[in-house]
Amino acid sequence: MKIAADLPKILKSKVKIRFQDCDPFNHLNNAKYLDYFVNAREDQLIDNYQLDIFQLARKQGIAWVTSSNQIAYIRPVMTMEEVTIESELIQFSPRHLQVEARMLDLENSAIKAFCWMNFAHFNLIQSKAMNHSEEFMQFFSKIHSPLECGVFEEREIYFRKQHKMVR
Repeated sequence: MKIAADLPKILKSKVKIRFQDCDPFNHLNNAKYLDYFVNAREDQLIDNYQLDIFQLARKQGIAWVTSSNQIAYIRPVMTMEEVTIESELIQFSPRHLQVEARMLDLENSAIKAFCWMNFAHFNLIQSKAMNHSEEFMQFFSKIHSPLECGVFEEREIYFRKQHKMVR
């Protein structure tokens, strides 16, 4: 894990939406958004922080398990469309992480969807929740990017207004 003063807070990657993940209308299936968000975040952690959560699980017996997710679908994503996925740590505590992930068009001008993912820190060997180490807490404080609005529905309104899609 890389702990430096100049760590990026918003992580970005590009991905192509695959045919097998789409519905008969050629839209990304609602259930597949989460796969794209989680897979992007896992890759971004390795690429930007050298943090391999699967290696931590194998070698140290620690992991983060999903405790809840919220997704807002704002614009359709089509088969073979390339999108940008951004993610950032928006909250953390001794046993909890909350990450926001956003799916945007390649120009970053239109938001397609966003998600709040909540994770509990977990000891796989003892099969119970555990506190983060001091090293992780220091790391999280360096990459933490708190949001002004702490309610998911307010964040959705913010994105819809920002992209002129008010309900």
